[in-house]
Order: sequence, then C-alpha cells, then structure tokens
Amino acid sequence: MRILLVEDEENIRKIIKINLEMENYEVIATDNGRKALELADSQYFDLMILDVMLPEVDGFQICEQVRLRNSKVGIIIVSAKDTSQDRITGLKLGADDYLVKPFSLEELLLRVGNLLKRSADDISKDYEYYTFGDNTINFVTYEAECKAGTIKLTKKEVLLLKLLIERESEVVSRQQILQTVWGYDVYPSTRTIDNFILSFRKYFEKDPRHPKHFSPSEV
Repeated sequence: MRILLVEDEENIRKIIKINLEMENYEVIATDNGRKALELADSQYFDLMILDVMLPEVDGFQICEQVRLRNSKVGIIIVSAKDTSQDRITGLKLGADDYLVKPFSLEELLLRVGNLLKRSADDISKDYEYYTFGDNTINFVTYEAECKAGTIKLTKKEVLLLKLLIERESEVVSRQQILQTVWGYDVYPSTRTIDNFILSFRKYFEKDPRHPKHFSPSEV
C-alpha cells in the first residue's frame, strides 16, 4: 500500500513516516502543499495523510482537488485545528477521517489500517453515472446522453460537472472553479468558465435561455 504523507513539521513527518514504514507501507513524504498536488497527479496512492496548515496550498484545498479527481483514495486529515467547524469542513471536502494533534501514533496507525481495509473491501466509491432531467453523464467514458444525442466530453468538462454536482444547490464562485478544476499553476480567464457554462446549457438544458440546471448563480 502506498501512502502520501504531507506534513511540514519535520520531526512529526519523520516519526510518522518511520512508523508507517515499520508497518510495511510505502511512504512518500513532502512538506509542501503544491508538491503534494503534483505527486497526487503523477503517482498512484492508496491513502493520503494531510496536515492542514501547509506552505503554498493548504490541506483543505488539497483534499478538495484530489477528491474531485479521485473518489477512491483514502484521505486522513491530521491537524492542530480542532474546532467542530474545522472537522466539518474537512469531512465536507471529502476527507474520510480527521485526527486532531497531538495524537498517539497507535491511534493513527489503527485509523490508517481500518481505512485501507474499508477501501479494499469497497469495490468502488465512485459513481459511474449521474442523471439529471433527461440527461445522463458517464464519468468513465466521458460521454453524455442529452438532447443532442450522445456527446463526448473533455476532461475539464467532466471535472467541472463533478464539482457542480458535488456542490448542488450551492453557489460556486469563479475563484473556486479556477482553484479546484484548473489548479494553481495556470489560470484561464473567467470568460473561459462562462463559455463552459454556456456549453453545458446548450448540451443539457431544454431551454438554454431559461436554464434550470446551470443557473447564473453558479457562474
């Protein structure tokens, strides 16, 4: 089992890494949030352990971006931020578990083992299809059945659709879309997002001028 450990406190990072390796896990460790996203995009991990307060990109933002792209990887947040709202935020963004510092290594190892076992027993936590109105999206093949027939979606279109589905009935800002779908290195213009939403209306709305699913508040 491969684990990505993201912790900026060197002593804590070393201790956790050594103990995980003693349990025969392969551990890749970093102290930087941006580097963690690069690793998550380029390598396979069964589980991620995320601190919240990290350089460049914080653990909550990492969790949200990773979860959008991968619903199967286990995510445990370990943080000194211990209010109920912090826990709610972490779990709402897709974390499977939240452990408050200071914690015992034995407890962390138990939580890691339990989460990996649940993940192995679960055939898939991802949804392959999503249906709304008369439309069906296949997130495996990147195809959609809509009023125009069967269309092929781009990866960015699929990621944006997933974000909007997961934030159903919420206002999703352009800034959140840019950070979550496009990441932190290259930002398109906000006009690009508007064009994506306009395309979705053409694909999926019976009356694009009076949208039911992709309302202006989501732009």
